Amino acid sequence: MTLALERLPPHDIEAEEAVVAALLVDSEAIYQVAPILKGEDFFREKNGWIYEACLALWERDDAINQITVAHELARRGQLEEVGGQTYLAETIRRLPTSLGVAFYARIVKRDATYRGLIHAATGIMQMAYEAPPEIESVFSRSEELIQRLRGGENFRDFVHISQLLQAYLDVDAEAAERREMAAIHTGYNDLDTLLGGMKRSDLVIVGARPSVGKSSFALGIARNAAINQQANVVFFSLEMSSEQLAVRLLSAESRVDSTRLRLGQQSELEERRIIRASGLLSEANIWFDDTPVLTAAQLRAKARRLAGERGLDLIIIDYLQLMQGESASGRENRVQEISHISRTLKGLARELDVPVIALAQLSRAIENRHPRVPMLSDLRDSGSIEQDADVVMFLSREELYVTPEQWAAQHPELPESTYPKGVAQVHVAKHRNGPTGAVELRFREQFAKFEDWVLRTDEPPV
Repeated sequence: MTLALERLPPHDIEAEEAVVAALLVDSEAIYQVAPILKGEDFFREKNGWIYEACLALWERDDAINQITVAHELARRGQLEEVGGQTYLAETIRRLPTSLGVAFYARIVKRDATYRGLIHAATGIMQMAYEAPPEIESVFSRSEELIQRLRGGENFRDFVHISQLLQAYLDVDAEAAERREMAAIHTGYNDLDTLLGGMKRSDLVIVGARPSVGKSSFALGIARNAAINQQANVVFFSLEMSSEQLAVRLLSAESRVDSTRLRLGQQSELEERRIIRASGLLSEANIWFDDTPVLTAAQLRAKARRLAGERGLDLIIIDYLQLMQGESASGRENRVQEISHISRTLKGLARELDVPVIALAQLSRAIENRHPRVPMLSDLRDSGSIEQDADVVMFLSREELYVTPEQWAAQHPELPESTYPKGVAQVHVAKHRNGPTGAVELRFREQFAKFEDWVLRTDEPPV
């Protein structure tokens, strides 16, 4: 064991230099690498410094080349320590190409993960040698170390919805031809009338308290845009897995209770509906990314790559406050991080010329207010979210806060049938280029599905 600990940990200097060289000769290579690597993933410190300099230039939309990187390193007081212009030039001379940069980046990431595992194992071993009286605390801390490491291995590629639904129907999805459209519609008629659709380059914030249904609302928009407009949609989920989201979509489309669907307890009639719904959804161009720890720069790189490879019409992020700031950026607190994230998302909407929908968590203030109508001040962490957004809308459902008995006591003059069961309100609190207002939707809880109120029926159609 002593000999094993004295060995150099896993690393590949040639792969690190290949990544650095690729960035110096081809600034577009950053879009392939940024979703995979962080500066601390490099074993040789000076390679990590060069990579962080490239990231800093990219975040400022500056060119990335030998000269600009050297200037950035000099600004940070690191140029001489990395070996000056000579080291940069020599790196380019040995590897003057960006071919295979993603492959090399994954090697660097893999070795960084192994080094992290060694570090975690050393920590666990140290705790075991100390032999504290509470063994459960040791187990808890050990699990935390491993889980943190697993979370750090955060690169997952896009998964098409047809792959996620193969358990229900083996259908190969064909890419739909991208069609130019002036606006992306939510698919909810009254809301689209109020908004005029979601304009390209708009940042749209959808805020709600937990359990109101903002994820289901966003999935409904993704489904409607992909199927009704043949839009290419990417859904970044930092909270739920892609498989969970796919099952939610399938439940809403087939109108089969999601619990029974997961347990495989559907009837023969429901099975036929599931097959039809699965076939329809598999044809939709919806892409999921459920990377649990995602920075604004990584999301931007992933979206840019997908836009270049497949075309892109709509980006959805669930949800904004779960995104991470850039550790090397110098921002001091969470409010500043959220401000940076919201500005980046607005910039991404303009760069790719697509609407970006970012879900956001609201503060508890709404729960102690009467009436419980969300306000712009309820947005958590930063007022810059409101400032950067073109559209801010809130979801609310009164039934979450008032029981039928309480409703009857508060409204004795109204019949019991007026209790807002399944009634959801969408409050458009900010609309930079149009009116504000509120619309009502029906929420079918058993399917986690929002619908236009005019479509209300007592039973789901066969």
